Formats: sequence, structure tokens, C-alpha cells
Amino acid sequence: METISNKLLVFLMIPFFLLNMISCEEDEVKRTLIQFLTQLKGQQNNNSTLLWKLDTDPCKDQWNGVICDAQMSIKRLDLYRFNLSGNLDVALLCNSQPLAASLTFLSLDDNNISGGIASEIGNCKQLTRIHLSGNQLAGNLPASLATLNNLKRLDLSNNKFSGPLPNLDRISGLNMFLAQNNDFSENIPAFYFSNFDKFNVSFNNFSGLIPDVQGYFSADSFLGNPGLCGYPLQKNCSSQIQRSTSSKISDEEKSKGPSKEQILIYSGYAALGVIIILFVVLKLCIGKKRGKKIEAESNGDIEKTSYVSRESKSEEASKSGFSVSSENGMVSQQSLIVLARPVVNELKMEDLLRAPAEMIGRGKNGSLYKVMLTNGIVVVVKRIKDWSISSVEFKQRMQLLNQAKHPHVLSPLAFYVSKQEKLLVYEYQQNGSLFKLLHGKSKTFDWTSRLGIASSIAEALAFMHQELGQHGIIHGNMKSSNILLNNNMEPFISEYGTMPKDDHQQSSTFATPIANDAFKGDVYGFGVILLELLTGKLVKNDGIDLTDWVQSVVREEWTGEVFDRSLLKEYASEERMVNMLQVAIRCVNRSLEARPSMNQVVLMINTIKDEEEKSLIYQV
Repeated sequence: METISNKLLVFLMIPFFLLNMISCEEDEVKRTLIQFLTQLKGQQNNNSTLLWKLDTDPCKDQWNGVICDAQMSIKRLDLYRFNLSGNLDVALLCNSQPLAASLTFLSLDDNNISGGIASEIGNCKQLTRIHLSGNQLAGNLPASLATLNNLKRLDLSNNKFSGPLPNLDRISGLNMFLAQNNDFSENIPAFYFSNFDKFNVSFNNFSGLIPDVQGYFSADSFLGNPGLCGYPLQKNCSSQIQRSTSSKISDEEKSKGPSKEQILIYSGYAALGVIIILFVVLKLCIGKKRGKKIEAESNGDIEKTSYVSRESKSEEASKSGFSVSSENGMVSQQSLIVLARPVVNELKMEDLLRAPAEMIGRGKNGSLYKVMLTNGIVVVVKRIKDWSISSVEFKQRMQLLNQAKHPHVLSPLAFYVSKQEKLLVYEYQQNGSLFKLLHGKSKTFDWTSRLGIASSIAEALAFMHQELGQHGIIHGNMKSSNILLNNNMEPFISEYGTMPKDDHQQSSTFATPIANDAFKGDVYGFGVILLELLTGKLVKNDGIDLTDWVQSVVREEWTGEVFDRSLLKEYASEERMVNMLQVAIRCVNRSLEARPSMNQVVLMINTIKDEEEKSLIYQV
């Protein structure tokens, strides 16, 4: 009986032991993150936006720059443009077992961080994205970087790194490598260039024969390396260089087999992995119960502080803007969540309510307002209506969109969400939309500019599909009026991922990834934009659908009649316009299966663009 009692006592103590382990683990994670941030900030940095404290929770209290998943595990650290000037210590992060097991995304772009990449980076096996561009990082890259088998995107550009590259070519899934403007040396590894959508090693100190890029990249990716030779550069290699390079590659291939030491290490990892999996399964079971409680508490808080929209009956006639008020007549100081600092640093909801506003657009999914803030900054506020998505899900979606940054996608500067109200704040683009540029009467729009815009938008859309595909977030409303132009006439995709639920899209941010049908809807919208660029005609004109009209003209073999007369007058290449027309027709095919992916579209358009650029060089 005594033995049974002892066993029962041990069994009853297990839950308490596990809960204590989880609590200790959470404290370790918080201490590690705070210490990591303290190193990054440096002595001169007083960035008040990064308030990470031990008495708060990184996930539940939404530490700025920290993104968690539904199980409250930290997945992403995004400290892009936070004016950090300290030292990078990845050993802190990757020596913490909980963080090393969960972290998939690390972004420190455009700060002023010093130091280097420690060999402990190899412990963070789940990393898929590392973005360190635009800092003062230096030193050699550790060999352990090549052991990150899940790594897909690595951006080290605009730093002071030196020495040879480790064997990054062993990472078969790597599809982006940016290392321009550093001081790397020796040979370029023989990457799987067919997998890459971005590759650039220009302006370093590489030497030797360029590996076979299989036609995927031009000389621009290799410029500024005096010791490099071979295609695509216009510099021939001597037979000696070719032999020595080939010999080195052969030696590397022979040494790719695992050593005894590696086998022992991997065996240890496997044993450790089994233990971790068992522990994670148990933690998930506990986490689900805790997550439900947190969500219930969050929803209760939201209901207590919800805001009621009061649209003026004369809103369309007047230019008075919008009003948002809470049930008790006060707006919370923290009600507006700012994503882009320092563009709209310390912006509060009161600032929006006090500022003069003008309604500039209204559609079935909401209204747009142009707002002049007191500091002179002009923003656009989008009020979304009829979107049955919870406040928690909406916040998670906005954070995901904020992570998937692309230079040609207009990201929200800030957002506000309550039970009754959803507002998005964007930077105002004074040159209007592509729609106005195409169909207005005051501006000319040449073929080279149209081709450049098509290429930029295609790359941006393909990037967003890849970054957010696992979450099922599409644009959902691709059209020329949602392509905005900045002061330099550069295009931006606006309102990505802000469409309410429709036939293709689930309302839940973390729903099972949607089928390719939804993404093919974006491809169709892009194809229509291409047709507008080629024809200069409206999508709907006197009841005639542009896609139907183009296809009927092409069937009658009068393809030349499709193109905008202004393009023909400037002697634009009809051959390249026909090639672009074929891309557009594939995109608007009625069969979803027949439409290409956006990655395929990018390759086709960039091929046309490269041919156009070569022809311009020859003309000069």
C-alpha cells in the first residue's frame, strides 16, 4: 500500500513540476530578450517605444517588435528602423533553448548596430528569415550559418562583413541572398541559382570564376568585384583560373559527406529532439486551455472599451472627415497602435480626431479620408466596414502585414481596432493612382515607364504571396486604382490584405492556408492591370469588358489594334508589347489552373524588361 501511495504522490506532483518548468522557461525567455535588447540599444539610445519589462508578457502584452503565434510562442523579432546603435549578440538568443526552438524570423534592418554574427547562430535551427541590412556589422560569417537548413532568405547587404562565404550553397531551400556593399572575398559558392528570386553580391572583393547562373541573373548582381570573371560579366577568365576554380569545387564536393563528429552531433540532436517533442506536445495541451482563457479575457476587455462609429449623415456632401468616440466619450491614449516609427511617432487617436479631414473615396468596403496632422504630415485613413473579424485576429493580421515588408507595398503606419470600428493609417501619395495616370488627360506615359511599373508590381505581389501564403492572406482587390505613385513616380500596392471576407478568403488570419484559387484571383487582377497598361482603355467602358474585347481582337488576328496609340507613336517595340500581351492573357484565363503563379509572371516580365534594356543600350 505504501508503494502505491508513493507512486500516486509522484503522479500528482508531475503537473506541478511541469507548470514550474514552464514558468521558469517564460522568465528565461523574458530575461534573454531584455538583455538582447539592452545590448542592441547601446548607451546612447533612449528609444521609449521598446518597453520590454519583466513584469509583462511578450505575447499577451504585445511587446513592440515581438510577434507570437496562437500558442504564445515567439516566432518573430522585427526591430526594423528602431534607431538601435549597440551590439548584436545572437548568442544570447540562440543559446536560449525556448527561443532557439521557436524563432523563425529575425530582422534588424536599417539600424546602426555593430558587432558580428556569432557561431551560436547555428543553434537557431528554425530560422527561415535573417534580415540585417543597413548596419555596421563586420567580421567573417561563421561556418554554422550553413547549417540553418530551414533558411530561405538572408539579407546581409550594406554592412562591413569580410572574408569568405561559408558553404551557403548547401542550404537547398535558400531563395534570396543579398550581400552587396560589403567586403567579402575569395570565391562565390555554386548556389542553386534556379531557386533564387533575388541574388546580389555586387561591390565586394570576390574573385575567380562566377558559377553557372543558368541565365537567371544579369551582370548587375556581380558588379564591383575586380577579381571576378566569366559570364554574365564581360570579362573572360584565363584557363588557369578556370582550372583552379573547378578543382576547388571538385574538392568541396568530395568533402560534403558527413564526418564522424557530425554523425555523433546529429545523433545527439535526434535524441534531444525526441525529448523536446514530448515536452512541446504537453505544453501545447496546457497552452490551448490558457489561450482560450486569454482570448475570452481579451474579448471582454475589448467590449468594455469598444468604440462606436458615428458617421455623419451629410458625410458625402461635406468634407468634414470622420469621428470616433467611445461609449464613455473618451478615447484611450493607447487605442491607436503605431507600426511605423519615426514616421508617425507617438501618434494618438486624438491627433486624428482633431486634424482636418477630407473624404476622398468611398466604396462598398469602406471610406478613405485625407488627414492633415498638426506636424504637417499628410496621411490617409481607411475606415473598413462589414468585416466580421475579431479584434484579436485583426491585430494579428496587421502585425503579419507589418512584417512582410516590400519596397513597393504600402504598409500601414498605424491602425485602430475595436468591436465596432477598424481604421488603417497610410502615408499619403500625392501623385495619385495608376488608374488616374493611365486614364487622365494631362500626362504622357511611355512604354519604358509602363514596363517598369509592371515589373515592380509583379515582384511585390509575388513577394507578398510567398511571405503570407501560409496564413492565407491575399490582396483580394488588385486593380489600377490600388496602385499608388510616390513623388518619384514609383508604384506601391496599397490596401494589401485589408479586404473583408469574400468568396475566396477566410476571415480568420490563422485559418488553414487557402487554396491557390484565391491567389489566382490576384493573378487575374494583375493581368487586367497589364491590359490597361497595354491598351490605355478602361476595364469597363459602355458595357464592354476589357478582357473580353482584347481576347476577341486577338482571336481575329488583329493584335496590333489592341495597343495604346500613344505607344505606337513613340515607336515602342511591338514585339515586346505582344510578348507582354501574351503574359496578360495567360493571367486572365478563365481556367484557374491555366493561370501562372506570380513567381512565373515575374520571370516572364523581367525577361521582357531585360530585352528592352539591352535594346536601349544598343540604340545609344
